[in-house]
Amino acid sequence: MNTDMTGASLKQSPRIAFLGTGAQGASIAADFAAAGLDVTFIDQWPAHIEAIRDKGITVNLPTRSFNVRVPALHLCQVAEIKQPFDLIFLVVKAYDTLWASHLAKSVLAEDGFIVGLQNGMTHEEIASVVGHHRTIGAVIEIASNMWVPGITNRQNDHDESWFALGALDPAQQHRVEGVAEILRHSGRVEVVDDIRSAKWMKLVVNAAELIPSAIIDTALNDAARAPGMLDVMREAGYEAMRAALADGATIMPIIGMPPSMSNDPERYVDEIFAEVLKTFSREDTLTTSLQDWRKGRRAEVREVNGWVVDILRAHGQAAPVNQRVVEIALEIEAGLIRPDQRNIALLKSDLQPAGAERA
Repeated sequence: MNTDMTGASLKQSPRIAFLGTGAQGASIAADFAAAGLDVTFIDQWPAHIEAIRDKGITVNLPTRSFNVRVPALHLCQVAEIKQPFDLIFLVVKAYDTLWASHLAKSVLAEDGFIVGLQNGMTHEEIASVVGHHRTIGAVIEIASNMWVPGITNRQNDHDESWFALGALDPAQQHRVEGVAEILRHSGRVEVVDDIRSAKWMKLVVNAAELIPSAIIDTALNDAARAPGMLDVMREAGYEAMRAALADGATIMPIIGMPPSMSNDPERYVDEIFAEVLKTFSREDTLTTSLQDWRKGRRAEVREVNGWVVDILRAHGQAAPVNQRVVEIALEIEAGLIRPDQRNIALLKSDLQPAGAERA
């Protein structure tokens, strides 16, 4: 494949690494490997790396499965890498971004990119380590899960999976299409000029869905149908949209939505929330946050709903629903309460009555 990665010459086969090969990273990286690209898996789960080395990575999709052999490294083996990578896709939790970026920097080519395929506003953290000129912001919309090492279950095939990419340094934007061409081996990809706004729009959706549905310990679609929960989830999204606008973001379509979608902030949230439930969520889809909790791991609480609270506070505004989400989620992670549908009452305690005015 002729892919322009330098702006000056064509590299036939860029060296690619995925740092973080859980449910999402493994399925995308496997698509790259199946297409014949030079891709290396790097992960912090020892059993996962050993399983991949033994049997390859298996990807289960809605109507098909495939297995591919790939090079796989433990984190401790990054120090053994001799030749730098042209592209490193960072697919770790948002709270792991800083240390992972430092690790990736040690094996990133001088003219290479780190692409943050993550939830949250992690692009600036990446750039603080490797520079804006070597950072590509990204938005990802795929539903996946992984419970067994070496096997990932992806609920959206390529025609449904969606990504957006954009350079943080405008001088590097012309190079992003080359990265998009590579990523199209795994789904639909849009190159956008305002990746910061695109990431904010995704955070708006995540604030409404990820932690709220995990708090009541149920699949995303079931959460939206639970009595009282849709109002809670929408209000969390409305607050997140107010934070986005206060932070200078522009309302823009993402996840393949048409440009004609509403510019009214709350109507936009309703439309994009409905699209996620319709296109990207199956009846048994668990959000990444609930998967984390069921594995005994912490979720991206502060990086999503906590981010909304912090941004609105910085602008003199409150985010009572997102604040409540954060408080309940941290109590769950501390072992004080359990995820349960009875937590709906706790979530609704800060929900404004319909028609109430907002300050």
